[in-house]
Amino acid sequence: MTQETYGVPEGPEASRAPGARAAAGPGSRHRIRTALVTGAGSGIGRAVALTLADAGWSLVLAGRTPGPLESTAELAGNGTSVLCVPTDVTDPAAVTALFEAVRERYGRLDLLFNNAGRFGPAVPLEELAWEEWRAVVDVNLHGAFLCAQGAFRLMKEQQPRGGRIINNGSLSAHTPRPDSAAYTATKHALTGLTKSLSLDGRHHDIACGQIDIGNAATDMTARMAHGVRQADGGHAPEPTMDAADVARTVLHMAELPLEANMQFATVLATKMPYIGRG
Repeated sequence: MTQETYGVPEGPEASRAPGARAAAGPGSRHRIRTALVTGAGSGIGRAVALTLADAGWSLVLAGRTPGPLESTAELAGNGTSVLCVPTDVTDPAAVTALFEAVRERYGRLDLLFNNAGRFGPAVPLEELAWEEWRAVVDVNLHGAFLCAQGAFRLMKEQQPRGGRIINNGSLSAHTPRPDSAAYTATKHALTGLTKSLSLDGRHHDIACGQIDIGNAATDMTARMAHGVRQADGGHAPEPTMDAADVARTVLHMAELPLEANMQFATVLATKMPYIGRG
């Protein structure tokens, strides 16, 4: 595992460094809040990371390859403390190393945005290869579990204790698209994980919520403009929304006091087919 650091110093001197910004909220007046964003090298992960940076959060950026993480760090600017940790969230040892890096650099974690994910091929169920099914499940479900587990361990021990986990769900956590069995199954499972984390975290001041997103404009959704399969068997282009609209919602969820939790939020392009998927 390699690490790259950008921005202002961390640790006890961070609050006195040029450009450092004071945190807000109960119990955090004299410290910088720290957020870990997985899948931070592009798309929604990058948009959320930059919005958190603008709000004064220190960042830990996790993703499979260093280059995109470094690009996100550079976009965050010199006034933000950033730690980049290339991580395969499907690898338990890599996730353990990620949280050890968080502990070593910042000593605590206030927010995990569990964002890493993949779609899988849009093919009929009978044509979906086991390897493709497993790859989607490994990232979307196993990866989310491993990162949540690491966050729980750290948040329970730190002082002041507690923190927040926000899982990136999907409209597919409610209603599937055609030919999306693996993705849809993992997002339904993620809702169950969110509920369990919310319940199990209560006694440790750990809040957990889920944001379900529809058609944010990213590289992963570029195909929407050219037409995607609809429930009636036809193909049609679909409207998208700016990923910054999602990021602002995540920021609102993140900055609630731990006494309050937004359990589920749905943010979607207004005119996309969702209600009835038609």
